[in-house]
Amino acid sequence: MGAAGLGLFDTTLRTARIWLDEVADRTGDDRDAAWEALTAVLHEIRDCLPLEIAVHLGAQLPLLVRGAYYDRFDPMRRPAACDRPDRFLAAVGERLAGAGSMDAGEAVAAVFALLDRHLGEGQLARIRSALPKGLCIAWDGADARLLAEAGA
Repeated sequence: MGAAGLGLFDTTLRTARIWLDEVADRTGDDRDAAWEALTAVLHEIRDCLPLEIAVHLGAQLPLLVRGAYYDRFDPMRRPAACDRPDRFLAAVGERLAGAGSMDAGEAVAAVFALLDRHLGEGQLARIRSALPKGLCIAWDGADARLLAEAGA
């Protein structure tokens, strides 16, 4: 493999670390827990979106994160957890069940804030237009308390 190939790996790892550090800083957890949070929330977002928008979002993610995003992706499965923020939060909590004491609300808020910082406004608008209104309101707040209250 040429030097250019190794440079791609270095860049991919560096970008993934930046993303994980941002999630970890927000949640107060380590990179391993941040990876679990990022993956769990991205999977729920992905599974809530229409296929075309889900694929477009995947294309916007850093290469290593994109791999996690598509892991176990079944485009025929559309879960019902998208209809209310509290159900979305519960679904993320189920995905995080094996990740220790990670709080689902904090994980969701951290990943929403991360996506706000790293995706373009047009992409964010496209994603939000495809999500239920209550979830978008919670996303705008990017606050664990608002997420829990939005579905109540």
